[in-house]
Amino acid sequence: MTTERRRRTGTRVPARVQIMGWMLLLLTVVLLAVILIVRQFLHDDVASQANTALEQESREFAAFAERGRDPASGQRINAPEQLFRAYLSQQYPASDGALIGVWSTPAGLRSLSQEQDDDIGKIVRDRALISRIVASHDHSGTIATAAGPMLWSKVEADGPHDAKSWFISTHFTEDAREAADQTVRTLVLVSGIGLVLAAVSSWVVAGLILAPVRTVRQAAAEISEHDLTRRIPVQGRDDIAALADQFNAMLDRLEDAFRTQRRFVDDASHELRTPITIVRGHLELLGDDPAEREEVVRLCTDELDRMTRIVEDLLVLAKADRPDFVSPAAVSLAELTSDIEAKTRALADRRWLLEGIGEGDVVLDEQRVTQAMVQLAQNAVQHTEPGSEIRIGSALRDGTVSLWVTDRGPGIDPSEVDDIFERFAHGSTHGKGGAGLGLAIVKAIADAHHGRVFVRSSPGAGATFGLELPTAAPHGDTARHGPGRLASREPHDPSEETQA
Repeated sequence: MTTERRRRTGTRVPARVQIMGWMLLLLTVVLLAVILIVRQFLHDDVASQANTALEQESREFAAFAERGRDPASGQRINAPEQLFRAYLSQQYPASDGALIGVWSTPAGLRSLSQEQDDDIGKIVRDRALISRIVASHDHSGTIATAAGPMLWSKVEADGPHDAKSWFISTHFTEDAREAADQTVRTLVLVSGIGLVLAAVSSWVVAGLILAPVRTVRQAAAEISEHDLTRRIPVQGRDDIAALADQFNAMLDRLEDAFRTQRRFVDDASHELRTPITIVRGHLELLGDDPAEREEVVRLCTDELDRMTRIVEDLLVLAKADRPDFVSPAAVSLAELTSDIEAKTRALADRRWLLEGIGEGDVVLDEQRVTQAMVQLAQNAVQHTEPGSEIRIGSALRDGTVSLWVTDRGPGIDPSEVDDIFERFAHGSTHGKGGAGLGLAIVKAIADAHHGRVFVRSSPGAGATFGLELPTAAPHGDTARHGPGRLASREPHDPSEETQA
């Protein structure tokens, strides 16, 4: 055991911590993925809205330039500066962008933008910045400025003038990106709070789930050979409840095995003590007289034979709790009854009568039932005189097979019925003689078939001992019958069964 424990591999982290850790790891990965996706989506949305606004401004200016007339006077526009002033006068300055008109002159580039006094207004009036945009071969782009990234879109102005001109629309995304990042930070904060709550919840839930497992472990640690009565309370119908059920069933089997072992040891020590004492006493007093030696040998042989019978009976009772104690199979009740009657005739000089034979096939263990009936017949022989009548019979009625042995012996007192089938019972009538195991074996065989033993008797009027067994005994668990029913004081009359 120690070597196996040393060779074990794996973590020492408790299962509760592992469950919480894996849940938090999974939740962290999921939340991190969600945060990154949301952040990317918000930034893409900011860029998409900015590009859409730039494209819309460019289309509106292109349509205005194509008309080429001043909306206020209706006169045709002949100069770039006049075109840009007429268009920009109709536009409202935006807080996150600016519109710029640029045209070339012999003295260089000139520009006209919306009147803005903030940082954006200063940036869009920067000649170097405007020159970079005009000189670019692209129609749109992004430039880093003091106010953050500036998206721009450029369209060449077509009009009734010869000067080359461009309309530039700009959009600053810093504020929108900051709002998006603020949303992401809020999401991170909420996710952090969620992780804390998830950690607490998973710790509590894991504790509740593992509580039966801890109970199983504690019960296993407290179980010893001397105390197998502890059981685990089972609640619910989940896997943990099934585990507890299986553990309790294992304890039941273990307790039965230990009880059977103890009972076998107790029975053996109880019953074998007397013959051993007798044999030892005779051997210690053994003299030199040949006749005395022969008598001692005979007595010792008798005691050893009795010990052998006791051991065999104890082994039979020890096997009574095993699943393979009986092996039911289909047999003819008539043939079984005839065989039993033939075997019992060799037991002693009695007037054996076969008073009834049941007709039909039944499912039972032929050998065990024969063993029980022979034991009942032997019991009848022990309590009758030579030449006395002993009747054997069987009947099949209402899904129950009955087999019985009736004698004309001294009978049995009703107060002793519940005791004579116990081990080592030595009553004043049918319980006397032998080791007191014969009727206990009969009861064990009846219980293994899920049947019962019965007694019908009164003092001085003989007795009827018999078996009542179902005609189709269940397979597999026939020996796991639990506490069998004790002999009934008022069984149905076997004679009535014979007449049925």
